[in-house]
Amino acid sequence: MPNSNYPVQMDVTPEVEPFFDPATNTISYIVKDPNSNACAIVDSVMDIDYAAGRITYEHADALIDYIQKHELKLDWIIETHVHADHLSAAPYIQEKMGGKIGIGSNIMVVQDTFGKVFNEGTEFQRDGSQFDALFEDGDTYQIGTMQAFAIYTPGHTPACMTHVMGDAAFVGDTLFMPDGGSARADFPGGDAGTLYDSIQKVLTLPDDMRLFMCHDYGPNGRDIAWETSVGDEKAHNIHVGGGKTKEEFVKFRTERDAQLAMPRLIIPSLQVNMRAGEVPTDEDGNPMLKVPVNAL
Repeated sequence: MPNSNYPVQMDVTPEVEPFFDPATNTISYIVKDPNSNACAIVDSVMDIDYAAGRITYEHADALIDYIQKHELKLDWIIETHVHADHLSAAPYIQEKMGGKIGIGSNIMVVQDTFGKVFNEGTEFQRDGSQFDALFEDGDTYQIGTMQAFAIYTPGHTPACMTHVMGDAAFVGDTLFMPDGGSARADFPGGDAGTLYDSIQKVLTLPDDMRLFMCHDYGPNGRDIAWETSVGDEKAHNIHVGGGKTKEEFVKFRTERDAQLAMPRLIIPSLQVNMRAGEVPTDEDGNPMLKVPVNAL
């Protein structure tokens, strides 16, 4: 499926600053417009000691400190999807730095699904209204003078989007580094065949397009890495590269996913992230997370 209708601008090269969180193997990014002081944050992390029930903000504070030190203006706080392995720090960052929080419009599907799992009741809005912007496929937005756009890339989750900013694309969990392959597709609303189609969508971007991962686990003991290119993924990705067929991918992905345990932080992550990073509260207004039994 060609991406000729997307407004690709390979002559715009944003500055991309990565921030690796070893507790969740997440890479967050500050992306700066090359022609102004405007920037965006992609996939921020809020720290949680799950056993102690304590939330802190060291990772988010590092992003804030960088923005302040470089005198940047935060225009957007982008979530590539509703993460199941880390908590978003979006509202904490927004309170201190401004900016709009954006996610794919199919957040409403995720909210409906997990609103039922966590028995959230009618007070939990399932219309995406917790976010400032809900992106559809091909939607554009501005980071200073730089035009960015979103590509709908479901499969890992129904709300996954790839965000393209100049010659840099932030793929969330749609792809991993070439030796890491792809993310699981067995969460509610996920689908291996849909994920394959979404990956092919990304791989029709120009070969020189820089791709930035949301996670890396250093397979085979290599150092953590987060940047590759469309061309490298097409040629070398162990799950989809070299012309692997959809049937081959679906068979492998389905068999592999059946062997995987649930992410360690899935229960708090989903409750928080479907609320745009806000921690739910009990009827007295105290921060409180639920643990559904035999539901996930």
